[in-house]
Amino acid sequence: MLDLVDSHAHLDDASFDADRSTMFTRSAEAGVRRWVVPAIDRGNWERVEKLAAARAGVFPAYGLHPLFLERHRDIHLDELPDWLEGHDAVAVGEIGLDFHVDGLDPARQRDLFVRQLHIAKEHGLPVIVHARRAFEETILTLRRIGGLRGVVHSFSGSEEQARQLFDLGIHIGIGGPVTYDRASRIHRVVAGMPLDWLLLETDAPDQPCSQHRGKRNEPAYMRDVLRAISTLRDEPEADIAAATTANAERLFGL
Repeated sequence: MLDLVDSHAHLDDASFDADRSTMFTRSAEAGVRRWVVPAIDRGNWERVEKLAAARAGVFPAYGLHPLFLERHRDIHLDELPDWLEGHDAVAVGEIGLDFHVDGLDPARQRDLFVRQLHIAKEHGLPVIVHARRAFEETILTLRRIGGLRGVVHSFSGSEEQARQLFDLGIHIGIGGPVTYDRASRIHRVVAGMPLDWLLLETDAPDQPCSQHRGKRNEPAYMRDVLRAISTLRDEPEADIAAATTANAERLFGL
């Protein structure tokens, strides 16, 4: 049986409230038995904490996501260091930059991102980074601060941008988009990258695989991601599973 880690899944989301227990059962039956669950705003830190306390194999991360900018307050940033010290976080996240969605103040995003990167560095924790239409600035910011480790999840950048992240000690997370026929850029990145820097993820309940297009995503579907990557790299699924699980264990201290 495969032993897989879903390195990015929002399993506290309300869409799982009706069947969370059976969702976990399906996940375990698919060989996905550990899950990193990143928070998105101050309002769900407790929910993520309770899920991790209630379910073995759930590992929490805490941060302020750029898509929910209107919810974040400076006091939340002030609270984050104490929260990290009082709870068993495996990372600071989900944090980052999103220049795709209109109406998200870039300056405010940058301030939150940089301050949370410094908090992660001060606490010796990896970061879980969201970057959309912001890869170059994300890379420059990580390089400028330095001494960080982590993952850019749902990576959709170029091969050169991936190489720059690896040089900085940053992994890339690959999920459902790799299963789509037209995702040629992701295919090239995955086919040629060093396996040491790859993490598997679902981003559940979002970004379902092509086989489940239009449906709620869940960790059990990560087997489709594994299968697609195995085909692209012409390597056995078991080898990719073993390597990516070891990567997640090493990065997050699982």
